[in-house]
Amino acid sequence: MQPVSRTRPGRAAPPATLLAVLLAVSLTVAGCRDAPGEPVTIRIATGSPTAVYHAFGESLAAILNRELPGVRASVVVTAASAENVRLVGGGQAELGFTQADVLPAAPGADPRVAAIARVYDDQLHLVTSGGGPVRTVADLRGRRVSLGPAGSGTEITATRLLDVAGLGGDRVRRTRLNLDDSVAALRSGRIDAFFFSGGLPVGAIADLAGGSPTRIIDLGAWTQPLRERYGEFYVSRDIPRSVYGLDPVTTVANPNFLIVRADLPEPLVRNVTRLLMERRSELAAAHPAARRMSPRSAIATSPLPLHSGAAAWYRAAKP
Repeated sequence: MQPVSRTRPGRAAPPATLLAVLLAVSLTVAGCRDAPGEPVTIRIATGSPTAVYHAFGESLAAILNRELPGVRASVVVTAASAENVRLVGGGQAELGFTQADVLPAAPGADPRVAAIARVYDDQLHLVTSGGGPVRTVADLRGRRVSLGPAGSGTEITATRLLDVAGLGGDRVRRTRLNLDDSVAALRSGRIDAFFFSGGLPVGAIADLAGGSPTRIIDLGAWTQPLRERYGEFYVSRDIPRSVYGLDPVTTVANPNFLIVRADLPEPLVRNVTRLLMERRSELAAAHPAARRMSPRSAIATSPLPLHSGAAAWYRAAKP
């Protein structure tokens, strides 16, 4: 079985029964580095190449390839959260990252998807030119704003924020660009602002702020309206000056989960969970957001249930 392309999802993975047979050979023989048979493919659905999901996913794939014999891990570039949930649920990826607000509100509503861990919190950025007219959310009325690509968590959170701010419908001239295209469009004046939801720091936003006058808009006033209408996973978090060298602001955050196909064998998921927790320092070297992970916080994945393999590892680790 060949590894999938980084730019689009590949074929559906082998059924869980075949994975279980392969894993019985590759994961339960202590110290075995030359297990026979085809590798078990793990496709990790991430996001934009310059955003946190991708950096995190690349590092995790490298760890799995190095430490799990018989496993071939690779990343898939996607539009992020909503698409990642669809790919994992549809068997076109084995792991993926998603914001909590993208998931169904009812626990266990999608039996095809389970959680491995709560990994860190995404913070919603509303970015505009430093010398431009946008200083508050209200200033977006009638202006050209990117809400993130269709199928992204950014689009969902930004759309909800505009709704609670009274800017729903056509009150904002909406476009849907990925992070890199949003930065380019803001630089060229084709849009007036863009939203992006990601862990701190977001590399593309840091590059923008380092090369041209940039402003991040304070969104703290909208956390409570979002909580009241959509759910209590929304919280207020600060973006201090030290992150981008810009004026500090308060914004809206919500948790990120690493999700998994619910039908993957328990031994595989237990090992993925173990490496996710035990290699936190290596993951943090790829992106600082990983420093916020801990076994104690990782188990808080409501409304998504933990996969039995993840739950088994946490029980043994006693976080």
